[in-house]
Order: sequence, then C-alpha cells, then structure tokens
Amino acid sequence: MRGSFHSRLGEFDLDLSLSLPERGVTALFGRSGSGKTSLLRCIAGLHRAERGELWVDGECWQQGRRFLPVHRRPIGYVFQEASLLPHLSIEANLRFGLSRSRSEPGIAPEQVVELLGLEGLLGRMPERLSGGERQRVAIGRALLSQPRLLLMDEPLSALDSEGKQQILPYLQNLTRQLGIPTLYVSHSLEEVSRLADRMLYIEQGQLLDQGALVEVVPRLPAGKLGGEESVVVEARLLAQDPGHGLSYLDLEGYRLSVNQVDAELRQRVRVRIPARDVAISLRPIEGSSMLNGLPATVCGLRDGADGIRVLVELRVRNSLLLAKITRKSFELLGLREGLGVYAQIKSVALLQELG
Repeated sequence: MRGSFHSRLGEFDLDLSLSLPERGVTALFGRSGSGKTSLLRCIAGLHRAERGELWVDGECWQQGRRFLPVHRRPIGYVFQEASLLPHLSIEANLRFGLSRSRSEPGIAPEQVVELLGLEGLLGRMPERLSGGERQRVAIGRALLSQPRLLLMDEPLSALDSEGKQQILPYLQNLTRQLGIPTLYVSHSLEEVSRLADRMLYIEQGQLLDQGALVEVVPRLPAGKLGGEESVVVEARLLAQDPGHGLSYLDLEGYRLSVNQVDAELRQRVRVRIPARDVAISLRPIEGSSMLNGLPATVCGLRDGADGIRVLVELRVRNSLLLAKITRKSFELLGLREGLGVYAQIKSVALLQELG
C-alpha cells in the first residue's frame, strides 16, 4: 500500500506520504490528536482529503477525481467502541460481517471463532458480554467481511487494564495466523510493542519517523508521550532453568537471563528493556546480583526526557540498547561514541512470542 494525503485538520494540516508492506501490523503511533485517526479515515474513505492518492494491492482507491467510496473498499474497520447490533445474537453479528463481503470467503466463521475464543459466546446477546468480549466479536465481524486491509482505531482504549490484558493475546495470535495487512492506531507503547512489526510516528499531522518497530522505538521522544525510554529487541529461547525460575535467551549470540517464559525452545520472542534498568561499566562485573552483562559499543549520546540524565545508545552487534544514567556517571565513565563498554541489564519484560 502506498499513499499521500494533504488535508486541513482543525489547527494543523495532515500532510504525509506512506508506503507499507503487504503483510504484518503497522502501528500509527503518537499522542492523542496527532492525526492518527484522521489518516485512518482517509485510508478507509470516510474522509476525502483535499489532495490525496492511495493505491492498495495495485488498485487505485484515490487519485485526482477518482475516489472509491467506503462501501466499495475491501476493508475491515474496528472502532474504539464495539457497536454490535443489539438485537442480534453474537453468531448473527458475526454472520452479518460475512454478508457484507464483496469477495469469495477466505476466512471461515469457524476459523474466526477459534482464533478469538468465541465458542462459548455464540448464543448470547451483546448486552450479556463484557467489554473485552464485545470487542473480540467486533474484530471477528470485521474479519468476516473478508478485508484486504484491516484498520483498527484504538480498539482497546475503552477497556480497563484487565480487559486489555485478556484481549492482547488474541490480537497477537490472529495477526500472526491470518497475515492480513493491518494498520493499528494507538498511543500506548505497550500495545504497539506487543503487536506491531513496523511503526509510523505521527505528530501534528506530520510523519516524523517510520521503520521497523525495533528501530523506531528507541528514537521516540518519550517525555512528550508520557512514557519511559526503552527498546524492543528480538531474541531466541535457549534453555529453561525451572529450579531458579529463569529462562535463557540468545540475544545476538550472548546469553540473556530473564524470568521464566512459557515458550518452546528455539522460539523467537520479543522483549522490552527499559533504559532505567540498564547500567554501564567499563569492564565485566563479578559478584553482582545483575546476571546480564553484555559487551556493547557506545553509538550515540543524547539528553534524557527530564533534561538531567543522559541517554546512552549502545550497540550489541545488530541490536540497540538504551541506558539512562546520571550526568555525573556519564562524566566519570568518560563515555564517548565508539567506546567499548558492558551493558548491565537488570530487568527484561516479555512482550510477544514470535514463533
């Protein structure tokens, strides 16, 4: 998919171009009001940009006077609210999605029911479901419309923390299993870090950064987004140590000890490492409670979001880490680009099993 849109949006202009792969999940990420949903509406055909162009799978949806109306675009759209048809059972709501399809069925109702864990809900009415269950049904209904493109506009924002944690594994599973290109709007770094392959970072209607998730996340201005500096890296499960409640991961040929994860040996996993949990030493440390000390090279230096600490970018072969240290520590260590150091990693959070 490739496109460009130029449109006035209140106090700022939506003015960006994008090119996305045919598979995988791309996160549209940024603060509330940055233009993420407006971009999604342009792609869906719900808003016609004053100047725009959009090609999907070789088909022109918008260019010059040509504008394919929303009902003719093979998309599935999941809104913040489930908006199920209240007079229909869950099974009937799902079949309503199938009835809207303009193409031959490629995704069977039975497959959607299994992927989203809807087996015990089919005979119920919408008012008898929890918020997370209703949203799973809304996602299933969108999938059964046989979309060539799935658009998800902050689908978890209306759920509480427990509801989000319940639905995220289903989203991870279906995006891997079905392979439908997906655009996922969110301002939650945790969500997109668990789900997305690529990220577009949008601010004031402008595309400020884009690329693979693991490359863009370390560059995000965490202070502006209300989060903390961190990185997302991919590793592979080497071994389990149930006696100590640990798992050992292979990160760029080095062993990384983490709290025990439920995954198969050699399986790829995605983990998040907060910058505040990475310390730096000039030589290997012995007799420390921190089990992870990886050789690294300083490849970048910048001020932290608080303006007091320093963010140190560390390259471990092909992976990037961040360390957030005091300015005094930075001066005492004499850090500079190209210097070889050791990254002492305290905490690692499992995000996703990649297969």
